[in-house]
Amino acid sequence: MARLLIHVEGEAEKTFVNEVLAPHLYAVGYYKVSARLIGNSRMRDRRGGIIGWRAVRKDIIKHLKEDAECLATTMVDYYALPKTKGGAWPGRAAAGNLTFPQKAITVEKALLADICTELGDNFDAGRFIPFVMMHEFEGLLFSDCQKFGSGIGRPELAADFQAVRDQFSNPEEINDSPITAPSNRVETLVPGYEKPLVGSLAILEIGLEKVRNECPHFNEWMSRLEAWCG
Repeated sequence: MARLLIHVEGEAEKTFVNEVLAPHLYAVGYYKVSARLIGNSRMRDRRGGIIGWRAVRKDIIKHLKEDAECLATTMVDYYALPKTKGGAWPGRAAAGNLTFPQKAITVEKALLADICTELGDNFDAGRFIPFVMMHEFEGLLFSDCQKFGSGIGRPELAADFQAVRDQFSNPEEINDSPITAPSNRVETLVPGYEKPLVGSLAILEIGLEKVRNECPHFNEWMSRLEAWCG
C-alpha cells in the first residue's frame, strides 16, 4: 500500500487524475492518490505556459522528504516546457533536436537525475517517476474522436477530429508548433475552447482504457505506476 502524489500542470489534468486515474490506481493497491497543481498554477494565466523547473523541483522534493512512503510523479505537457534561461526544465532544450521517440524520454531522464542529485545518494530513485505528455494534454483527447465530440456536446465534430488523428500513427505524435499543437488544432475547431471545462468533459467520456490503448508513452507510465505498487 502506498501514497501517490501526481504533480500536474492545470485543472483539466487534476480532474483527470481525481476522476479517471485515481479509481484505477486504488484498485491496484494505492491507498491515496492525489493531484497537486505545481507551483503557483492557480494564479498564473494558462496560456503563459508552465512555470520554471526550480519551483516545481522544490515542491517535489518537499513531498518526497515529508513522506518516506510517497511515490511522486509528474503529468506535464512537453510542448509548453520552458527550455531556456532560469526557468528551463532539464533535458528540454536537448530534446528539441531529437526524434519523436526520444523527446519525452530525454526530459524524463534529466528530471530524475536532477531530483536524485538534490536528494543525495541515499534517495531511492524508484520513488520518482517523471512523466511528460507528448505533446500536450489535448493529444490524449484524440484517442477516441467519437467520444471526444460527444463528450463536449459537439458530435458533428467527430469527423474533423478524426481527420487530425489520421495524420499520425498515434495521438501522442500530433505535433507541437504554435499552429499544429493539439490544443491549437482543437481551438480551431472549437472556438472559445476552455481546457479546464471542455477538456475535462472530453477525457471523462473517453476513459482510461481507450487512452492507454492509443497512447503508448502514456500507457508505459501507467504500467510503471501499477508495477511500483504491485
